[in-house]
Amino acid sequence: MTLHHTPDPLPEGGDSMGELVRFPRRDNGDGAAPLEGTVVPRALPDAPDDSQAAPLVRLLGQAVEHAARVRADERTVRLTRGALGVTVTIGQGGHSWLVRAWDALTLGAYRRQIRAAEAMGDRAALSEWMDRKAQAADRRHARLAALPGLALGLAKVAGGGVAATGVVLLGTSTLVWATGAGEFLTVPKAAGTVLRWVFDAVAFGLSPALTVAPIALVWAAWREGRRRGNAPSWLATAADADLDISIDETTIARALEALRIPQITTYLKQGLPLQYLTTARRDGRGTHAVLRLPAGVTAEQLTKRRAALATGLYRAAKEVWPTTGSEAGILDLWVADKGALAEGAGPYPLLTEGVVDVFKGVPLGKTLRGDPIMAPLMERNTITGGMPGQGKSSSARVILAGASLDPTAEIRIGVPDSNFDFELFRPRCSRYVMGAEDDKIAEILDDLRELDAEVQQRGELLIQHQEPAVTRKLADAGIGLHPLFYLLEEAHIAIQHKTYGKEIAELLIRIVKLGRKRGIHLLVSTQAPTKDSMPRDVTRNCSNGIAFAVGDHVANDALLGQGAYSAGHRATELIPGVDKGTAVCKGLTGERSDIVQVYFISIAKGRDELTPIIERSMEAIAKRGTGVPGTTRPARQAEPDRDLLADLAAVLGELTVPAADLPPLLAAHAPQWVPYRSLTGKALREQLAELGVKVPSTGNKWPVSPELVRQALADRQDADAAS
Repeated sequence: MTLHHTPDPLPEGGDSMGELVRFPRRDNGDGAAPLEGTVVPRALPDAPDDSQAAPLVRLLGQAVEHAARVRADERTVRLTRGALGVTVTIGQGGHSWLVRAWDALTLGAYRRQIRAAEAMGDRAALSEWMDRKAQAADRRHARLAALPGLALGLAKVAGGGVAATGVVLLGTSTLVWATGAGEFLTVPKAAGTVLRWVFDAVAFGLSPALTVAPIALVWAAWREGRRRGNAPSWLATAADADLDISIDETTIARALEALRIPQITTYLKQGLPLQYLTTARRDGRGTHAVLRLPAGVTAEQLTKRRAALATGLYRAAKEVWPTTGSEAGILDLWVADKGALAEGAGPYPLLTEGVVDVFKGVPLGKTLRGDPIMAPLMERNTITGGMPGQGKSSSARVILAGASLDPTAEIRIGVPDSNFDFELFRPRCSRYVMGAEDDKIAEILDDLRELDAEVQQRGELLIQHQEPAVTRKLADAGIGLHPLFYLLEEAHIAIQHKTYGKEIAELLIRIVKLGRKRGIHLLVSTQAPTKDSMPRDVTRNCSNGIAFAVGDHVANDALLGQGAYSAGHRATELIPGVDKGTAVCKGLTGERSDIVQVYFISIAKGRDELTPIIERSMEAIAKRGTGVPGTTRPARQAEPDRDLLADLAAVLGELTVPAADLPPLLAAHAPQWVPYRSLTGKALREQLAELGVKVPSTGNKWPVSPELVRQALADRQDADAAS
């Protein structure tokens, strides 16, 4: 590129004004001039060496990995939740103090009682509480009005005290100076020294107190929060499984509110207090309270939600016992101390030593409160029942184990089933039958017949000795009036037997009605005491009732007495499995019913606790030299089989009798033969047909003639002779 500069000539005829200078012009040539030189790249920062960066990256990765591991660790979670939980609890404690302070400042207790009286429509209580509130307000106003006067009086007393102290010091100082005992200022200096020592001592003691005070305040707030607060569920840790709280009116109200029953929720949201007929108080191994529920809520609703109620009280379901009080809307609540019921009733008290006097009762178990319960036996009968596996057989075993330890007592057991529950009692029994076969049921029937006959014999003995009931003196006299215990286990099986059941039921009724005053105790164990499986006259005459978990009110009232369910004595509220071994019992104490944890005596192989008891009882009997009571009677004689044809020949004589009229005649002819008692005309015809006797249907009366029977007897004799 070249810049040109060419001067232009002046115009003709013009004056010379100077030289005209033109600006340079770019001359675009055909090609640009080449540029020569070296291209230098822009300078960039030095990249770090890989060998230097590796440690830093590795350290950063380890830190991130460690942080993630620490965050996921259970200890970190537990520590974090624990710290947050403590903080929240302390805050709830402080909030509780503020609420209570405000409540006291505004007469909250009176206001709540007024609202409660309004809600219940109790005008008398409303008027009384309004008067009380007004009186409390007047008293507070009077106290506030008296404060200025009180402050002035205190100031006067303080001023008078200071002046009097000054006068005493002045007089004492003058006396010391006048007598030459010292200088005038000796006394004031001494007084000052004492005061300084007192101030130093106060300061010395106040310093640690001021240091400890915040810690004590935080601890007190935490305790208040534990008692009054309700920590969020997301703060719960594994350690909270054993968390316990104090059971009082506040915790009960919170637990009821947590059930979300609309009437209770609305009632408590209005700030109305629950009405406690019995405030929460210590009762044995737990806490007892009785309260009236808000209108529209029954205690039965809460008993059905026992497990949910237990969660609000930080208890296991078996540790919370809500029952119906004297009215449907009154809740009788007993809450066990945490873990107090875990061991049940504890070991059987006569496991290793001790004897029994059945006239004083036998150990049965413990109440929930921990009080031992004795089962009275003499002049009583007992029925025990419940769902399978809940403890009915175990309770019968406990009663008989106690009775076995009285060497004068006779034990008889009938088990119409094949099981091992009572097999270990066999050496101690005078009668023992076990089995579900028909012949075993027949043996049980024979034993009951024998017992029924003994009831009458004992009645005659009492008449002879002019006594209304068996006493210990008569029992020891060896005249046949010793205590006698008969257990019919799984009684419903025997009672519902198609052949022998009806007579068994009749015998049980007679024995349970008449035997108790004659020293005979009938113990009946059953799963489902209904009108078909257990005669009502048996259940009505059993003064001792032991009801484990049952399915309905019918079984409940059969075991605990008519009206027990409606009165709030309900074994239906026991939870199968959870309340295994726990029963609602009647007749044991002066109470209408008691909830009892029954002792358990193991019979399992390798843990047999019953055999040592039986061995001890046998040793006690041997020392008396009388043998096992009841075994001196002659052995039971089995009823020989009857010959139907021979019996028919005997009752017919020369008369032809319709088949339907023959069973009563046969039963009268052989009263001890049970099959005749349930025989019908149709069944008789079928049996005769099997024997080759064809009864004609003449006039649909099916007459049985003597000739037919005699011919059948002759044919049988001929057949026997030919063989």
